[in-house]
Amino acid sequence: MEPTQMCPRFERAVEMLSKRWTSFIVFQLLGGPLRFVQIEQSLPNLSGKVLSERLKELEAEGIINRHVYPETPVRIEYSLTAKGLALAPILKEIGNWSSEWLPVPCTPEA
Repeated sequence: MEPTQMCPRFERAVEMLSKRWTSFIVFQLLGGPLRFVQIEQSLPNLSGKVLSERLKELEAEGIINRHVYPETPVRIEYSLTAKGLALAPILKEIGNWSSEWLPVPCTPEA
């Protein structure tokens, strides 16, 4: 059996979505627009620096919008673009697959 040649687009997509925290951030935004601090609080192990980097990357890829409200203090919200929302079925299927095939991790008893 010959190996399948990797499509450059597929390779780029997997590389982008597998970057640490990226899929989690997109998943959080599926529920609607969020402010930076809301995303940060929903992912407690994610540092603010990494969150800031990932948001910039996702914005550059056209997956999220950054909306600045001209208020005092300034309010900034992040939301998914149509391109980002198109990832919803993929993330749902990953959730379905993990529910069927991955065991629930054991938590250490206190």
